[in-house]
Order: sequence, then C-alpha cells, then structure tokens
Amino acid sequence: MSQPETHGFQTEVKELLQLMIHSLYSNPEIFLRELVSNSSDACDKLRFEAISDEALYEGDESLLIRVRFDELAKTVTISDNGIGMNRDEVIQNVGTIARSGTKAFMQKLGQDQSKGLQQIGQFGVGFYSAFIVAEEVELTTRRAGTGHEHGVRWTSRGEGEYTLETVDVAERGTTIVLHLREDHHDFANDWRLRSVIRKYSDHITFPVEMLKVSTKTAEDESSEEQVVDVPEWERVNDAHALWARSKSEISDEEYTEFYKHVGHDWEAPLAWSHNKVEGKTEYTSLLYLPGRAPFDLWDRESKQGVKLYVKRVFIMDDAEKLMPRYLRFVRGVIDSADLPLNVSREILQSNRILDTIRQGSVKRVLGMLEQMASNESEKYAKFWPTFGQVLKEGIGEDFGNREQIAGLLRFASTHTGNDEQTVSLNDAIERMQEGQDEIYYIIADSYAAALASPHLEIFRKKGIEVMLLWDRIDEWLMSQLPEFEGKKLKSVTRAELSLDEEAGEETLEAKENQDALVERLKKALSDQVDDVRVSKRLVDSPACLVTTEEEMSLHLQRLLKEAGQQAPVVKPILEINPAHRLLQRAAAEADEGRFEDVARVLLGQATLAEGGHLSDAADFVTRLNRLLA
Repeated sequence: MSQPETHGFQTEVKELLQLMIHSLYSNPEIFLRELVSNSSDACDKLRFEAISDEALYEGDESLLIRVRFDELAKTVTISDNGIGMNRDEVIQNVGTIARSGTKAFMQKLGQDQSKGLQQIGQFGVGFYSAFIVAEEVELTTRRAGTGHEHGVRWTSRGEGEYTLETVDVAERGTTIVLHLREDHHDFANDWRLRSVIRKYSDHITFPVEMLKVSTKTAEDESSEEQVVDVPEWERVNDAHALWARSKSEISDEEYTEFYKHVGHDWEAPLAWSHNKVEGKTEYTSLLYLPGRAPFDLWDRESKQGVKLYVKRVFIMDDAEKLMPRYLRFVRGVIDSADLPLNVSREILQSNRILDTIRQGSVKRVLGMLEQMASNESEKYAKFWPTFGQVLKEGIGEDFGNREQIAGLLRFASTHTGNDEQTVSLNDAIERMQEGQDEIYYIIADSYAAALASPHLEIFRKKGIEVMLLWDRIDEWLMSQLPEFEGKKLKSVTRAELSLDEEAGEETLEAKENQDALVERLKKALSDQVDDVRVSKRLVDSPACLVTTEEEMSLHLQRLLKEAGQQAPVVKPILEINPAHRLLQRAAAEADEGRFEDVARVLLGQATLAEGGHLSDAADFVTRLNRLLA
C-alpha cells in the first residue's frame, strides 16, 4: 500500500460538485440509477474485452452488481465485478470530466440553476451525482487482468481535492462507498434501495443483488436445533434485456425508464420505435427521440448515442457506425443476431450487415419524425427548435434520403407573420400562386433583418410567400438543396428572378432617362459594384444589392469573414428603383461631385439594408452630412 497522494480537481469539476452539494436537488435518488448504470457499463466492457482474452474473467464469468447498506454507519455501497480501472483511468475518468461539453453544461446550469439541476443525469456526469447524497465518497477499483497489488483507492469529500493511493484488491471491479449526508440517511434502508433499483434499474441486463436475511435451522454444540438468520444475496431487478421482450409486454413507463438509462436523461423521450426485423438480416432496434438536447449535441466526435449489441453482448457505442452524424441525438440500442460475437471494430468499418442495419434504422427514425410531424404537431414543434439545425446537416450528408429530410424541414415565412419556424416546403408549394414554379427564400442575420429586407417588397406587393432563414447553417443548406418536389428553390437576393421579366410599359423618354442615370451610377461606383441595373423587385426602397447565381452570396461572404476564413471578393450588383424620389433627385443633379455623394450614400444604405458592414464608415458619414447640409 502506498502513501495517499492529494490531487486538485479540474476547475469545472469543482464547480459542478459545489453546485450539487450546496443546492437542493428535487430527485436525489438519481444517484443510484447513475452508479448502477456505470457498473452495468463496466460489466459490458469486460464481457466484450473477454471475447478476445478470456483470462480477464480471472476464473469468474458471472458478472453482477451488488448494493449494500449499513444502517448504523449510514453508508451505501455499490460494487461490480466488471472491467475496473487502473490508476491512469481513475485520474482520467473520476478526477476530471473528459467531456468537451462540460463547460457549456456549467454555463447552462449557471443561467438557470433551478431547472439545470434536474438535468444533471442527462449531461452524463453520473458518477458525480453521488455527492448529491454523500458527504464523502470512497472508490476502490482494480482493472481486470492486473495483479491484486495494482488496486487504486480514490477518496474525496467533493471540496476541491481528492486523494489517491495504491492498495491491494483481491477481486477485479469497482466498489463505491457513499458516506451519506444527514438529510439523506433514509437511503441506508433496505426497502428504500430496493424500490429505487426496481424503479430505475429493473431493465439492467446484469443481476443487481442485495442481501436478504433468511432463516435457517442449524444445530448448536449440544446438538439442539436452532433457528438462525442467514444473509443471502438476492436478485432485485428483472435483469432481462428490455428490447428482447415483446412490445405487448412492455409498458410505456418501462420504455421511458429504459430511455433514461441509455440516454442519461432525466426527462421522458418525445417518441420511440421498437422493432424486430427478420429476413436476410435479423436485428432488433429500440430507438428514442429525446425531449431535449444532450450537452454534447454540437460535438460531432461524441460517441454517445445508439449502442450496438450482438446477441445481447455489448459491442460498442460508436454512434457514427449505426447512425449518421445528423441523427446523433438519437438514443437507443440495436441488437444484431447476424454479426459474429468476436467481430472487431475494424471489420465493422465496412460490414455489409451493419450497413443494412444502419440504412433500416435511419428510415425508421425519419419515419418516426414524419409521423410526429403529421399527427403530433405539438411534439414536433418541441422537437424542431431543439434538433432542427442538426437535422439540416442531413441534406448534404445523406443524399439518398435528401427528399425525405427536406420534407421535415421547418422555416419561418412571410405568410405566418411571426418568427416561429413552422412552415414546411410542402406548405409553401400548396400556397403557390398560379404560374409560380419556384419556392422563394431569403437568408439574413436575423428574422427581423430578413423581414425588413427591401428584396421582399415586390413579393409582398404580389402576395407571394417567401421563406425567411437566419440560422448559420442555412447558406450551406440551400446550396445543397436546389429543388424540392420538382420545384426550384430560389433566393430573392439573386439577380436572376422570373419576376424581373414582368416589366411594365415605359415611354421612350423615360427609358432614355433611366439608361442615363444607370450609366452615371456605373461610372461613379465602378470600383465598388459590378453593375447597376433597374430593379423590378423594389417598391418602396431606393436601392438594393444582389449577386448572380454563380457568385457567392453577400451573406455567406460575411459569415466566412466573421469565422476568420478567406472569402473571394465579389462585387455586387446595385439595383435601383428609378421611381423613388431619391433617384429622381439624383437624376436631376447637375453637380457631378454632389452626384457621387448621392451614389455612395445609396450604395451604403443598400449595404446596411443587406446586413453588411461599411468598408469606410467615416466616408459614408461625411458624404451624408454634406448632402444634409
């Protein structure tokens, strides 16, 4: 046994522990669910690694989890004979939170602690939930396959530091002893622990055992029979894989509790799909749509998601092999009967069976979303703001299902008059005017900017619906979605619009005056714009900026620059409204210096209306002041 070493917690862990310890938690029993789930994962990992190295079992292949309590000492102990941890793994997994989203999680909790505390289980910080009920936690562990002298003991009161020491541990696995806080002594009780295990962990596929006192008859020294109490280990949970049971045997409550186990979530899922597929490829899938986003939703490298089992033996939880990245929010399990138990992760990289399972599962999830969108609009209205931007990634990532994904997209629209993203592309098609064969949209920095854009004026006048987009992914999205249901999607900020062809009758004199004004503007702005044209889309505004189909949009240029990336310099096209008073006064201006001021101010106004930034704001202000004076 070595001398204990003292280590400091990672800053974020310290903040999290203090939040748990000093805040009222409405569901303290979550700690047992989380610790039992961790023990189940440890048993799963041992069973998988032992496929290629049976020596890891150390002569004992029965994997189980045991829960004990001491009513006098006020302790609860959770132990398992799973894979265990070595010293480095203890420091990595317990001394820190090795998750990229922890900082965002802490910020979210800081914004609304009363709600955030109910989400702790959801954010995958299960081990630390022990400090909700414990004033001190002692973890003793030894990794399977190492000698008894390589055991590790980790101890902490959750106050910023923890101690590590090397100890002798006879059996593989992990044991966690919780020294209960005074206000949580009720957990040192047989009935209390059994009820929590049955409530949250009944579906765990390994036996969860507790001691039960049985009476037996024994002979004493005088050969007289006496009744004595003999403690025996008794299974508390059902220990059957939930997904392997018939759907008719499973209640909604059981489905919900299983989701909380696999999703590390405290809230119920929005929906689930449980299916057994038979034929050339046989597998069972139980897939869930969460009600809220996991903390690592935007971490595309996160592997938490759908777990793969082969004949109920856990193989991996690498979500990308089972679900495309745009469906990384899906939780659940897939159990294959066709894959060999000794399958390696390298073989899984290009496995035909796994490809079939993945394709079928994707169809299942998209079908679930379509059903929700059609029949449970309230649920879909909750789903879309949470996961909509992630689903949009599928337009470019999953070409085979692009049309189906596009049908699930939701946008704000000039038709609804608010910023709620509730309008589908099918809705827009149904409301198309006679002769209209394009779905129009505009992308801006915000809903307000999109709605106020001068590009919408002719559409508003004609009563034509325009989709309003402002998510950062929307530029990329629309570049990947040229059409839907045979209808082209068209940006109203592009120069080539079919509406432009609807020119009214003009006198020859008016045409000549317009041409002269256009030429003067081209000359004055030759270094700033690619062309100047008379617009048919403007009604109330004097000017606007557009680009051609082949060129990068002005909005995308701004996004790239803000992200610190190089963007090609694209000169926009200035479209003018000759009927506007400012343009009429400009046309009548004889002083070329003053005319240039007007031209530059018009261009600056159009840039600002577009949501852009002036390259020389001081020059714009100077010219505007001269005109005002």
